This record gives sequence, C-alpha cells and structure tokens, in this order.
Amino acid sequence: MRRSPRSRRPSGNTRTKRLLAVGATLAVFGGVVAVTQISSAGDRRPNKQTRPVAAECVEPSPGATAPAARGVTTTRTWQNGRWVTNHWGDGQQTVEECQETRNGTGGAATGALAVACPDVVSRLPQVPDRARAEVDRNLALLQTQITEADQRLAAEGNRGQAFIDNAILGPLASKRRATLDRITIAIDRFGPRPRGLANLATCQVRPVDNTNGGNTGGNNGGNNGGGNNGGNNGGDNGGNNPNNGLGVLANNCNNSQLQPHDGFQNGNRCISTAFGEVGAAANNPSLLITEFPQQINRNEGFAIRVSTRNLVRDRFLPAGQGGYYLESSLLNGEGLTRGHFHTACRMLNNTNEAPAPEPVPAFFVATEDGGGGRQPDSVVIQIPGLPESGTAQCAVWAGDGSHRIPMSERANQTPAFDAVRIQVN
Repeated sequence: MRRSPRSRRPSGNTRTKRLLAVGATLAVFGGVVAVTQISSAGDRRPNKQTRPVAAECVEPSPGATAPAARGVTTTRTWQNGRWVTNHWGDGQQTVEECQETRNGTGGAATGALAVACPDVVSRLPQVPDRARAEVDRNLALLQTQITEADQRLAAEGNRGQAFIDNAILGPLASKRRATLDRITIAIDRFGPRPRGLANLATCQVRPVDNTNGGNTGGNNGGNNGGGNNGGNNGGDNGGNNPNNGLGVLANNCNNSQLQPHDGFQNGNRCISTAFGEVGAAANNPSLLITEFPQQINRNEGFAIRVSTRNLVRDRFLPAGQGGYYLESSLLNGEGLTRGHFHTACRMLNNTNEAPAPEPVPAFFVATEDGGGGRQPDSVVIQIPGLPESGTAQCAVWAGDGSHRIPMSERANQTPAFDAVRIQVN
C-alpha cells in the first residue's frame, strides 16, 4: 500500500535535525525542572530530617506577651491556695528570655520566688451590673501591681528578706489596700457592702513550683521530630477487616507529599504524632464559662471565670518553643486527661458570617495551675481590656499537653469548649 506523503519516513539529515531540536528542548525543560526542584526543596524535606536550630532569637508574634507588662510571657497568680500560671502566646519567648535559655540561665529554676497574694475575686459578693466596670478595672489593676512586684522581685530579690519586705511587699500592700477600698466603695454604692477585703492586701513571697510538667516535656510520642516515624500504613485495627471496612484515605504520613511537622506552629505539614490515650465517657473533660460581663468599655479590664471538670491542668508544652502537636494525649492514674486550657477574645466584624481564622486575637493566654480533677472547680482569668468597640467573642477551650482539644469516647459528646459574646462600647 502506498504511503501518504505525511507518513513517509524523514531522511537521515531531517531526522538528525529533529533529534537535536528535541534534545535541546529536553535540556531546557530539564533545567526548568531542576530549578523547580531546587526552589521547592525547602517544602519537601525528608521525614528523617531533624528540627533545625534557630539561628537567632526573634521577637514573639503579636499577643505573645502579657498585656499588663510588655516583654513578660509568663505570669502567676495565687488563687485558692495554688499558683495559676498564664502562658502568654503559648510559650513564645521574648528575645531576652530566649537568650537566657540559650545561655542556660532561662526559666524559673526550682527554688525561684514569686509574689503570692490572696485571691480577691472569690471573696466578692454578686457584683451589681452598675458597679461591674469599676470593679473589673480595679481587679485588673491588682494584677498589674502583682506583675510589677514580681518583676522587681526577680531583679532585686537577692538583696535579702528585709529588702523584700520593705521595698517590695510593703509598697505592694499599700497599693492593694487603696485598690481594694475602691472596689468596696464601688459595690457598696449599688449592693451589699463587701466584708473583709482590706484583709486581702498583704501578700507573701512563695517558692514557684515548676515541676507540674509544663516545660519538662516527656518522651511519649513526641521527640522524634514530631513523631515522624509514622505508623502502620493502612492500619490493621480490624484484624482481617482493616480500617473496619471503611475507605480510610490515610492514617499516617507515609504517603504525604508535605514535609513533617516539627513541633512549631507552621501549616502545610503532616503530623504523625499518635493521638494517644482517650478516657471513658464519664472521665472526658468538660468546660464552662460561668461568669462574664455583658458589656464593657474599650480598654476596660474585666474577668472571666472558667469551670473545668475531668481536666488535670498540669501539662503544657510551649507551642512557641516547639511543643505544638508534639506529645500524645496522656491520662493520669484516675483516667483523666492531663493538659491546660486556653482563653481568647477576638472582635467580630459582623455576626452574620464566620470570621476569618488567621488574625491574631485581641487577647490570648494558656493557663495551667496543677489543679483540676474529677470534681469541677474554677479559675479566674483577668483580661486587661479590649482595644476596639464592637462585638467580642471570648472563647475558652481545653488542650492536652500539646494543645489539641482533648478527645472523647463518643462522637456525640460536646468537646471541652465554650464561648460568649461581650459588647465593647
């Protein structure tokens, strides 16, 4: 059969020219591919790569330090006979704290001291609505006074007990007495006069207990670059019926094209840290905001009372230092979740649609105190104020040691989460 002109074989010279052209094209294309691979190499790290050491200390992100004292990332209050530790920014460090940590001098060592003052909020009667703003403002001032005294104690506490009594605790008691008097007067105008607040002016210096497990880590499921050793691909949870007969897409990072999560707060990563231990339904954590103001003014301090149940608040791996999603969930000897809880307030542009998730909230803190257990108890969170007018959404949610909302036995159990809306005038 006769070939059409288009199907005839090219001559030797023509074939050679075409091969050279194709080769040149492939060479160019190969160069493009090579450039693409090099430029994306940072996003395709092998699973065995270890976490890089930061080259220098950097400033923490917005909202990472205590609003009452710039540059402070951890504050402690004495509530109901125990220390309540607030981690601002989930453990991000200031440049100074980071440098001290690298030099081996950072963090409060065992035997460190802090100012401990009697809890005022638990001694107040029901605060009348018309007195709420004045009371909350002065409660925030009490916390500021403690923070300032703590800073001076850290800087000059080595000058002896006489100096601490005369130069730190004495002036602090005078400031607190005046502030407590203002709280008494504010409530007395509109309701029953509080009794005995003046007795709460005197503070003490107490050792700080840093053995609650907050920063001591733990080796369970966490120290291999975020648990990047993976799991069993396909999961044999069902014996001869893998994955219970369900079409599970993945249960580890073996086939993920994303680089492994390394404990820092970065997205587009794959996390292989095991979920860990989940308790029985009756032991699963729950949480409720029990007291909060309906309205406040801009930059006016206020308080939120949080009650938790079945949450032992003794585990906190600072997310800013690489403890995010790093540790598996753990139960204590009673089968209760070990962790902490978070409090955040953000302003809503409107109440008709879901807000954008990425903006930094106006207020955020993580709280651990070594308390919590099977019986419900409460912690008071002092918020120094919100800078914008409008509707604020203040939310509180529990976290395990590395900040995941605790798991529950059943899918139809409400997680340990609560939120309220507050009008900011």
